[in-house]
Amino acid sequence: MRAKAETRTVAVAGVEFGWGSSGKLSAVLSALRGAGGHRLRFIGLASGLGRSVLAEQPVERWFDLPDRSNAELRRIVQAQRVEAALVVLDGGLAKALRACGVPVVFVDSLPFLWTDGDRPGLPLDAEVYCVQRCVELPREGARVLADVHHLRWVDAVIADGGVARGTAPTPHPRRALLNLGGLRAPQLADWADYPRLVLPPALEALTASGITEVHIAGNLPAWLAAQLVDSCAHPATTTVGALPHEDFLGRLAECDVLLTSPGLTTLLEAGQLGTPTLCLPPQNLSQIFNGRFHSQALGTDVRVCWPTEVFDEDEALALRTHGVGKALDLIHGGIARAADLGRHRTATAVRQGLVEKLRRLSDGAWPDTPGPDTPGPDAPGPDWAAMTRSVGTAGAAQVADALVQLLV
Repeated sequence: MRAKAETRTVAVAGVEFGWGSSGKLSAVLSALRGAGGHRLRFIGLASGLGRSVLAEQPVERWFDLPDRSNAELRRIVQAQRVEAALVVLDGGLAKALRACGVPVVFVDSLPFLWTDGDRPGLPLDAEVYCVQRCVELPREGARVLADVHHLRWVDAVIADGGVARGTAPTPHPRRALLNLGGLRAPQLADWADYPRLVLPPALEALTASGITEVHIAGNLPAWLAAQLVDSCAHPATTTVGALPHEDFLGRLAECDVLLTSPGLTTLLEAGQLGTPTLCLPPQNLSQIFNGRFHSQALGTDVRVCWPTEVFDEDEALALRTHGVGKALDLIHGGIARAADLGRHRTATAVRQGLVEKLRRLSDGAWPDTPGPDTPGPDAPGPDWAAMTRSVGTAGAAQVADALVQLLV
C-alpha cells in the first residue's frame, strides 16, 4: 500500500497556441496548492510559449519535445516516474502520454469549435475528459462529444481574480490594459502581422479617448513593441511587457477598461472581475466564436471586427465544416494581405471602431443602457460578468479534484 506522504509526479502541458492553455494550467495548479493535503510534484512538457505565464507556479522542471517522439516521451515518463498528466487542449500529446501508460486528465475549452474532422486529434478515450461549459454548443460539437468515454462538464477554468466591481460605467476611464495574448499561432506565416495592424490604432484610440495610462501585455519582443509604440500617438504612460498570470490578473482588476484580442480565458477572467472589456479583431477561428459569445451574453456588441476586405467572419465559420485549416487559411491570409497592402485602410477602420466603442463605454450609451442624454455616474452599464456567470467559475477546482481522484 502506498505511503500517504509519498510524493506523486504529475506532468502538465498546454497546447502551443496562444496563452489560454497556460492560464488554465496556472488556475488548476493554484487550486491544487490551495486545497492542501496532496503531495504533488509537477514537471512540464513542451509548452514553451506559455512558460512565462507559469513562472509563479511550482513546475520543477520543463522538458522540450522538439520531435514529439514517443521514445523520448517514454524516457521522460520513466525517468521522472510520472503517474498522471494534466493536458490542456493538446490532443496529440495527451494521446502520446496514454500510449506511454500515463493516465490523463484532458481539458477541452473549445468544444464549440469541433467538427467530425477534428476527431482524430482529440483524446476521446482519456481517463477524464473535462469539457468547459460554453454559451452555446453547435450541433457538430455535440456530436463529437457524444463519443467521449469519460466526459465531465466543468465551469470556466480560471483563477480567482478577486472581488468583482459594480456595473456602473466609469465616466472618465484613465487606465487601460491592452492585451494581445500569445500571438504565435503555429499556422501563421508572420505572427507580427496582427500586432502591426492592431496595436498602433488601438493606442491612438486610447489616446483620443483620454486614457492616460496603458500597459501592453502579450508575447511581443521588445524591439517590435518599441517600434510600434513609437510609430503612433500613445498615452503618456505606456508600458510594455509579458506578465505572469497572477500579475496579469492584478492589472486586470485595477484597469478601467480592457482591450483584448478575444481569447476565451481572458474574456472569462475579465468577466469574473466585472472589468469593462472591448474585443479587438480576432486572430483565429476560435476568437470569432469567443467574441460573438461574449457580446451575445452581454446583450450588446462590444467587438471591433475586421473590415470585410480582410475576411468575412461568416465565410470563415462556414469553411470550418471543410476542416479548421480551410478557415484558418482565409483568416490568416486576409490578415497577411492587409498587413502587406492595406495597412493604412485597415488601421483606420480599427481605430474608428475602437474610438466609438470607447465613447459609448464612457457615456454609457449602449443599446440596452440609458442613452447619451440620460446617463449619470450611477447609470447601469452592460453586465460585464454575464458570460462568466453563465458558465460558472469553479472549473479550476473541479479539474483539480478530477486529477486528485485519478491519483487515489
